[in-house]
Amino acid sequence: MPDLDYFRTRLLGRLDELDSRLHDIEAELDAPHSNDWEELAVEREDDEMLETLGRSGQAEINRIRAALQRLRDGTYGICAKCGEGISTERLEVLPETPLCKFCVAEA
Repeated sequence: MPDLDYFRTRLLGRLDELDSRLHDIEAELDAPHSNDWEELAVEREDDEMLETLGRSGQAEINRIRAALQRLRDGTYGICAKCGEGISTERLEVLPETPLCKFCVAEA
């Protein structure tokens, strides 16, 4: 049985970290752009990269919120597909995972 308080703390810490990072990305994307064409092209490439990072961060936030909901529901650490326990080792690596290693391998 995983230590639920430990994983809750880890998930909330990562959520705070991602929230801060996404605010920084939004601020960067909202910053005024250069009037120089060459600099503008580089800035647009940077914006595309920041948008990709933002989408990735938002997806992780969604997974973390779902894991926190499973903690509240009492289903954290139980595979959403097969109903077996998720190993503590797997939760250490991916604390937001809803699936055990066997069900992930099947997907």
